[in-house]
Amino acid sequence: MQKNTRRNFIKQTTKAASFIALTQMFSLDKLLANQTETNFHQKPLPFAFDEISSFIDSKTMQIHYNKHAAAYCKNLNDAYVQEIGSKKRSLDKILDKTSRYSLKMRNNAGGHFNHEFFWQCLKPTATKTPKTNTEKLLIQSFGSIENFKLQFSDAAKQRFGSGWAWAVINKKGKVQIGSTPNQDNPLMNVSSLRGKPIIALDVWEHAYYLKYQNKRADYINNFWQQLNWDFVELQVTQA
Repeated sequence: MQKNTRRNFIKQTTKAASFIALTQMFSLDKLLANQTETNFHQKPLPFAFDEISSFIDSKTMQIHYNKHAAAYCKNLNDAYVQEIGSKKRSLDKILDKTSRYSLKMRNNAGGHFNHEFFWQCLKPTATKTPKTNTEKLLIQSFGSIENFKLQFSDAAKQRFGSGWAWAVINKKGKVQIGSTPNQDNPLMNVSSLRGKPIIALDVWEHAYYLKYQNKRADYINNFWQQLNWDFVELQVTQA
């Protein structure tokens, strides 16, 4: 009887820990979409700089997070003070009304959101297959997981110059693939690709050049080994 009680306790504790971890990821995504503050800030990376080195080397991650992403955050705050002042505007509202603001606001609000979202798409011990709801939706939209990966990879490879590849859930409830230039994203009213992001891949050269040089295709192919399908599942469930 005591063994059964202990076994049940361990099961419940494990379930609770898993639920807390998922809730924390969900809360971060919700915060990104709805934060209302006049001083935006970077969230800590969900992994150490060297924890995804099979995909991205430690030095690139340090430069990417501490320099590039940090600059977008700082410049977003500067633009906010100049254009909005003491009023409160949520990040999702700024993105949705991008056309009202300056190019500085557009580039840096996009850059901040895109990077914060991208970090969550990566996981050191990622599973290789999507979770239940994601798998069903991708098969409904593309016929198979492999077709989805192929089309997403093509969108990332074909993005000319700097930009991002995205998988979004559109108004029809289907997954749509596309890319955006520079730091634009599907939440912006100036973007031709609209929808709720579920996957993002940074294809700016600074994201991969130290490790891959001009071999963007290799970087994209390795992305699938590090994709955080748990995070993707949360976005699908939320949508």
